[in-house]
Amino acid sequence: MSNESHQPCISAIAAIIVDLPTIREHRLAMTTMSRQTLVIVRLRCDDGIEGIGEATTIGGLSYGEQSPESIKLALDHYIAPLVIGMSASSANAVLAKVDQSVQGNSLAKSALETALLDAQGKRLGVPVHALLGGAVRHSLPVLWTLASGDSARDIEEARHLLEVRRHKVFKLKIGKRSPEADIRHVAAIKAGLGDHADITVDLNQAWSEATAARYIPELQAAGVMLVEQPIAKDNRRGLARLARMFTVPIMADEAISSPADMFDYACDGAAAIVALKIAKSGGPLGVVRTAAVANAAGVGCYGGTLLEGTIGSIASAHAFAACRTMEWGTELFGPLLLKDDIVIERASVVDFELAVPSAPGLGVAIDEDKLAHYRRDRSRTAVA
Repeated sequence: MSNESHQPCISAIAAIIVDLPTIREHRLAMTTMSRQTLVIVRLRCDDGIEGIGEATTIGGLSYGEQSPESIKLALDHYIAPLVIGMSASSANAVLAKVDQSVQGNSLAKSALETALLDAQGKRLGVPVHALLGGAVRHSLPVLWTLASGDSARDIEEARHLLEVRRHKVFKLKIGKRSPEADIRHVAAIKAGLGDHADITVDLNQAWSEATAARYIPELQAAGVMLVEQPIAKDNRRGLARLARMFTVPIMADEAISSPADMFDYACDGAAAIVALKIAKSGGPLGVVRTAAVANAAGVGCYGGTLLEGTIGSIASAHAFAACRTMEWGTELFGPLLLKDDIVIERASVVDFELAVPSAPGLGVAIDEDKLAHYRRDRSRTAVA
């Protein structure tokens, strides 16, 4: 007799849009954020266990092709009908079925996979990283993005964070102003912090290849530790040419979403470092697969973010903890950018590190009152 009937099954999936204020404006090359929108997934199983996940992007459609509204639509109308009734004990089987009928939509898939892993971890009494092969590390260094656009203000903020031992690596979002203005800004901050902190820069694809070739030497001279995605994500050969020109490492972010992408970039020598994100990879399992290709090719790994709240950031932390190498640290500061969150205990960084939970599942619980307060449809009477 088949054991399938004895497996816990998915009984319901709810996707809830949540709008949260940020502590300050967050300036990127393509948009300026004053709030962050999360899509919270609640996956219920017929054994009474609930798994939670999060899908979060940046600035609606200004960053990528998926918006909070499209993520919810994909989950509600396309993904949920496919998977309700399936066994909840195999995220691989569920996502394989989804992939057959739903193209793209990596953020919705990531939230679903995270919820399945959370539920299975709770069911087995183990943390999510144990389901990914086990943790190689139990805490992760976390950088902070200085994104006010004002050099003096950014230096003051960085010095405070160094003093309280929260961050010692800082990312600067550049590309919105002229290259000359950006170079002055970067150089001023590095000079203001000196050897007490490392500086990285993220262009978010803002420069042409010619502009990058002209100005990356000045970033290198200013003491920048790495340069993230300076040119368009589909210009792999251009990124390879830049990578051969300079000693400062070039990191690919938007360009690499899958193990296949990682293979192509590694073959062309187009990136010294890859930014891993569960959102791009369709979930924690996808991150581990992509990291394995990077490790085989000698490409460094970095733990990226789409500025998720605590649920998404902790899901990422479990995945990064399970990667064999994570030599370039992480940027899981999303929860710290929010004035509030919808969980009982928010993620925090102490002595420059984020602890990876060891409790069953993600180790995160929803605060029902805060979820009710911040959900976008709170004026309606329907309850998810």
